[in-house]
Amino acid sequence: DGVVSFHLLLWLPFIQITSIHYKALMATYELAWCDHQTLLFIEMNVQLLKGFVRSPISTTLPQITGRLYITWGILWSFQEAQSHVLVTSLIISWSITEVIRYFFFAMKETFGFAPYWLLWLRYSTFLVFYPTGMLSEAGLILVAMPFMKTSRKYYLMMPNKWNFSIDYRHELALDTALIIPGFPYLFRYMVDKRKKVLLAAKTV
Repeated sequence: DGVVSFHLLLWLPFIQITSIHYKALMATYELAWCDHQTLLFIEMNVQLLKGFVRSPISTTLPQITGRLYITWGILWSFQEAQSHVLVTSLIISWSITEVIRYFFFAMKETFGFAPYWLLWLRYSTFLVFYPTGMLSEAGLILVAMPFMKTSRKYYLMMPNKWNFSIDYRHELALDTALIIPGFPYLFRYMVDKRKKVLLAAKTV
């Protein structure tokens, strides 16, 4: 639900970061955060299927699946990474953009329009928080890798009846490598969209 998501995102990062040490932030709100990111993933996929999201699936799907992957595949699976300072920068980067997004759509749904300053924030904050969020994601993958090796979680070693092996670290290394070419493509698309939207708003 958009209203629930909005309030969770609003209060979790900004109120509690000031009262809880960053090392305990994710441990304190792990379940709420994981549940929220899962609901956000479902919500965005429903919007994609219904055609409510105008952005192409090639730009939207990597972002929402990446968030779910970091949430469950890294932070929930390897709790040793939860105490790293990059968790704080990750939560702030994700949350600010989502708070603005929900506020923007709430204004449009309620009043039929959104003021220009809110439109500007909607299409400008990513210039800062998309790079910081992406760097936080990649950094947390690297932070979690040593714990993957010691825990042997999500490993399938030979011999086994399927006659193949799985090393979770290799898959994560590949994902991290894909961020490098993927970031410029997504960032360039968002910059181009920002120009079109803001230009169109000024001519109205």
